[in-house]
Amino acid sequence: MATLQQGDIVFRSATVFDGTGSTPRYVASVVVRQGFIHSISQPTTLNDALKGDIKAGIRVIDCDNGRWCLCPGFIDMHAHSDLSLLHTPDHLAKITQGVTTEVIGQDGISYAPTDDAAMARIRKQIAGWNGNPKEPADFFDRWRTVGEYLDVLDTGLDGKGIATNAAFLVPQGNLRILTIGYEDRAATPEELERMKEILTVSLEQGAVGMSSGLTAYYCPHHRSYGKGAIEAYAEMIQLARQTGVRLHLTHATLNAPHNVGRADELLKMIDEAIEEGVDISMDTYPYLPGSTTLGSLLPTWASSASDTLSVLNDPAQLEKIKHHYLVVGPDGRHGSTLDWDLIEIGGVMNNDLADACIGKRISQIASERNEDSFDTFIWLLKADDFSSTILAHVGIEDNVRKIMRHPRHTGGSDGILTSTKPHPRGWGTFPRYLGHYGRDLAEGKSRNIYAAKANIEDGPAEEFEVVEPETIFVGGLEEAVNHLTGRPAEVVRMRDRGLVKEEYRADLVLFDAEGIRDRATFVEPKQPAAGIRAVLVNGAFAVDEGKPTGARAGRTVRMKRKGEGRTWTVG
Repeated sequence: MATLQQGDIVFRSATVFDGTGSTPRYVASVVVRQGFIHSISQPTTLNDALKGDIKAGIRVIDCDNGRWCLCPGFIDMHAHSDLSLLHTPDHLAKITQGVTTEVIGQDGISYAPTDDAAMARIRKQIAGWNGNPKEPADFFDRWRTVGEYLDVLDTGLDGKGIATNAAFLVPQGNLRILTIGYEDRAATPEELERMKEILTVSLEQGAVGMSSGLTAYYCPHHRSYGKGAIEAYAEMIQLARQTGVRLHLTHATLNAPHNVGRADELLKMIDEAIEEGVDISMDTYPYLPGSTTLGSLLPTWASSASDTLSVLNDPAQLEKIKHHYLVVGPDGRHGSTLDWDLIEIGGVMNNDLADACIGKRISQIASERNEDSFDTFIWLLKADDFSSTILAHVGIEDNVRKIMRHPRHTGGSDGILTSTKPHPRGWGTFPRYLGHYGRDLAEGKSRNIYAAKANIEDGPAEEFEVVEPETIFVGGLEEAVNHLTGRPAEVVRMRDRGLVKEEYRADLVLFDAEGIRDRATFVEPKQPAAGIRAVLVNGAFAVDEGKPTGARAGRTVRMKRKGEGRTWTVG
């Protein structure tokens, strides 16, 4: 007879989506004990143990004979929570949408490994992504190496830990900065060897990616998502062919008019490489607009200058930049010429600019200032110390849908959480996959999250628009859940997460299959998801009966060498 112990958590008669994508949903009772999934059994197995008064200290969650669904916690394959996990430790944006593990250190630049000089510049360079906290005074003094940074994550700033689990990628940009600084030149053989040494040490300290070998995966921010995007993807795939590295194409989008209808071309190229034996995976976010910093639109030669402000104060250099924007298309704009009507200001660090800029397109701000849009762009860069964030309205729905169907696809929010008016993907990515793309479109309805009238409440049916029914995930909700759980765990090679399986870590989400959806919109982006009843991180309730608990049971997920050989595991 099954027995229960004090401290057990019982999900009684839940519909289980186990994360594999191949096992059909089934009804079972799941017992969590001491942070792990202890048992999964037929609901009747626990009948005797649950008769009469429940023992003190045992939590039983009645899942209403399968109405409530239990799945693994969602794994965010592209997160910008490098500092948010520390300076905003409740981390509601991710916890309330069911994210239990995040992969950080993205896009080739982060806060480790580093030194004093590099840290000062990096803090300013990516303040738009992560903020630039001044308190406590020693915030950025607590680490320089990857190992030290991971140790700080494990404890949090106050010794209470972090809300989600975190896996860290070694940023290639940091390796270059530590070796040759910001010089625009090729590295020497000696400098390349030094980069390899730093990378090796960082992997030994627990980072899970950015490797040129087979021990970890390579997650590049490729050169372009606009003009030249197909060629940029081809470059990364060829690199994987030549080196044997496992390749993960992060935020694998195809944007701008150049790429309408080209998703099939990209996927064909990926499939041919996979057939050759190249290990490729990818992640996307389920939205059309992108989000980044305003400064990232500058040409690389300007943004990487030792004194970018001096460049912008030089009339001759400004004319050169303007020519690139209007005629050539700078690399900071992925080779596409710029349409200021498509660039919306999402956040500013200088609060004096908020009313004049947030939620407005560059062209609108320029009109209100009675000046050219390019001049407004330069003014705002200077006025906000290069820290403004933007929404770029450049996505193509057909491409988004086709790419997310791919069997090597995973989910990644790419969420910037510190912005005043952030992209809603930071709060809504994972419930949007299950609700909008996994359920609603197949039923011929679509909720408008873009227009000002978008309703964020649990309102009437009129908030949905009637659309042509389309099934995105032919394997049903089982397949959709797999994209967000088991599949990303396999990419990162986590040995005990990503599945509802006995002896696996109890990272779990309890949700209503008919009610789960994103409530975050472009008008009100900081809105928690609907339809999520509970979230467990390492067996502790981060969300309980729909309410955040403030628990911080997350930990770093580190790559470890097994014995003295070349075999590695992540856990």
